[in-house]
Formats: sequence, structure tokens, C-alpha cells
Amino acid sequence: MKAFVYQNPTRLIFGKGTLAQLTSQIPQQARVLLVYGGGSIKRNGLYDQVVSLLRPHVSHLAEFGGVEPNPRLTTVHKGAAICKEQNIDFILAVGGGSVIDCVKAIAVAAKMEGEVWDVISGKQSATAALPLGTVLTLAATGSEMNVNSVITNWETQEKLGWGSALVFPQFSILDPIFTFSVPRDQTIYGMVDIMSHVFEQYFNHTGNTLVQDGFSEAILRTVIATAPKLLDNLESYEHRETILYSGTLALNGTLSMGITGDWATHNIEHAVSAVYDIPHGGGLAILFPSWMEHVLDEGVARFKQFAVNVFGIDPAGKSDRETALEGIQALRDFWTSIGAPSRLADYEIGDDKLELMADKAMLFGSFGHFKKLQREDVLAIYRASL
Repeated sequence: MKAFVYQNPTRLIFGKGTLAQLTSQIPQQARVLLVYGGGSIKRNGLYDQVVSLLRPHVSHLAEFGGVEPNPRLTTVHKGAAICKEQNIDFILAVGGGSVIDCVKAIAVAAKMEGEVWDVISGKQSATAALPLGTVLTLAATGSEMNVNSVITNWETQEKLGWGSALVFPQFSILDPIFTFSVPRDQTIYGMVDIMSHVFEQYFNHTGNTLVQDGFSEAILRTVIATAPKLLDNLESYEHRETILYSGTLALNGTLSMGITGDWATHNIEHAVSAVYDIPHGGGLAILFPSWMEHVLDEGVARFKQFAVNVFGIDPAGKSDRETALEGIQALRDFWTSIGAPSRLADYEIGDDKLELMADKAMLFGSFGHFKKLQREDVLAIYRASL
């Protein structure tokens, strides 16, 4: 493995009843902006619980709702304007990864005079950010315990990932009960996203990553075993708890210590959802098996290991490549079995905008570490996914 430094300052507060610790995490008399999404927290009662805790504790409480599933730059601008106009000094994200991603961008935009898209697009680095915390309601992105954020510029049809150590949440409260109301389709997309985060780190050429591989394979096996049980009972505390914890571990830096991950498939999917605004997890379910087949010959042994250790494929009497292909097919079959989409056609996406999506994916040139992808590779993966 490679030399590395690991530091994660986020305080993870996990388990039933942990919302009661909210006021101990936010400075008394703070001026707080509460940010949330489409209103599900009002329907399930979480909004009332949060507000009742905050009002006696803070000096000012502003609200900003309506964050989109693929949060947009225009929404970031609106949130930052509120922060500046009302002298906000702490932001609380209550929702899933999209809300947290948006809050991270708002936190940076609120402390700068220029255009925050310059930070998101890598033209400049963030120099300051408002402190933030989260109350998580969806197991998926891992944004509750990392520096990552993805923002869509709908005007230019660009969806870009970015990060800064300045936007680590100070704390994240994760009570599995708050995920009970997540609809079936969003639960499926979340589990696909969790597995995809593991894949992006697992498929690497670093060498001597036995510990990281073991962690990754354990999370994958756990999600695979738990997914059908959870989908049979969406209000199972035990299964929601397992998936919620898996989502955090998948992308809080634990799996990437000492390795260089790939992240090509996320980039390819971002280009699709930038143009078509489809669910991120749905896009990943379609594209990841196609990426795997496209890059298989770059590391057949790694794919065989995945097939044997994660899906229990018996390699006896088979070539390594045959075993590897069985593992990829097992993944595709598993995602289909839990209701994830398998083709771009499932979102009524044809071949008319493949060139445009490829252009979006290639915005910063070739990408990926397991296999460096060129434009023709991206187009081949899109075509294989139609």
C-alpha cells in the first residue's frame, strides 16, 4: 500500500435517540440556517423535533427548504445569500446526501465574494467555510462523514464532484429511525450507491491491500445479504441500522487508506444525470457492470477475487476470466433482483445524446485509475448500457 495520512474530524453520533444530543453540538446562541429537501422531514415529524430543540437554544433560526435530489448551483446561491443577509454562523443539514452536499457548497459560498462554481470546477480552492452539522435521513452517499460534494450547474449541464477539508461536518447524527420513511426506490438507489462507493476504491492496482480488501468485501457482502430483507420490511430498525452504518463506512476514508481508487464510473454517471437528471444510484446500477466488463482485462485477478469473495462464485474448472465474468453477471443479477434499473432505456435514454454525455464526462480530459479512460472508452460504456 502507499504511504498515507488519515484524519477525519467529524463526530459520528449513531443510534436510537441520538437526536437529543443536537443542542450539545451547536454553540448556544448561534445563528443557524436549517436546510432540508422536499419536505419529507415535515411529513415524518423530524422537522418538528429539530425545530423544538433548536428554538430555545439558538439566537436566530432561519430555514431553507427545497434542495433538489441533484442539488443545483442556483440553490447554492440562494442558500449562501440567506447566510450573508442574516449573518448565519452555523448551518444544519437535515436530510440525505443531496442536502448535505448542497450545504457544503453553501458553507463555502457564504464566506467568499466570488463565484462558488470556480471552487466546484477546480479553478480555485476554498479558503473559508461556515461550520456545519448534519442529521442524516438517507443511507447512500457517505457525505455525512467526508469532504465530498456534488453540485449540478443546470445552465451548462455540468455535474461536478469537489471537496475541501473545510467542509467536514463537525458532527453527524444518524438515527436509523429517521430512514424508515425513505421510499422503496430511494432505498434501492441508496444501497446501489453504497456498493458503488466501495467498488470505486476496491478496484485498484495498489498492491498489498489485504486489510482494505477485507473491509470492502465485508461491506459488500453485508449490503447484499441485508438488501432483500430490508426491502421486505422498510421499517426494520435492524436492517436500516445495518445499511446506514454501511453507507458511512463506505466513504468516510476508511477504505481508501493507502490506495488510489478509480472513480471513473461516478464521473461517467454524473455526465448522464447532468443531461437527463436521473437518480444517481439508478445511473450507477446501469453503468457499473458495463464499466467492469470494459476494463476487465486490466485486472482479471482482482475481478476474480471479487467474484469469489463477495458472491461466492466457485472457480473450479473455470478460467480466471470466466470466474470474473460470472461475478460481474452476479452483480447485475443482484441489482436487478432488488429492483434497480439495468439499461439506460429504463429512463427512456437512447443514443441521441451519447456524444454530448461523453463530452461532459471528458471535461477535464482522460480519467480513471484502474484503466485510464478516453472518449472512445466512455462512448463504448454508454453504448453497452443502452
